[in-house]
Amino acid sequence: MPVGTRANASNWQDGINLIVGCWLFISPWVLGFAGQPAPAWNAWIFGAVVALVSLAALSRFTPWEEWLNVALGVWLLISPWVLGFAATAPLMWNFVIIGIVVGVLALWEGLQNRQHLQAPV
Repeated sequence: MPVGTRANASNWQDGINLIVGCWLFISPWVLGFAGQPAPAWNAWIFGAVVALVSLAALSRFTPWEEWLNVALGVWLLISPWVLGFAATAPLMWNFVIIGIVVGVLALWEGLQNRQHLQAPV
């Protein structure tokens, strides 16, 4: 199956990652940490990137989109410690849970579509 076609019509993982990316983007205002530069900018930048990559993956499948979201998920998972806001439990858990969700769903879809792409016709 050529790149660009959907290997699996049910790409619900990208839809969930789109919603999670939007949540991450608005979470500084909802959770009240918009005045803290490190976690707020991390949420705004990476929330927007996750949402945009997921939106692109919804419209046209290319493997790099899934692997980019896996990398973004890993960053979101470790960013509370790297950026120094892990001591604030609600912020830390927001990023850790979102990182796990984004990374696992993207990995799942990337491996699922890889198997479909390699299957003999």
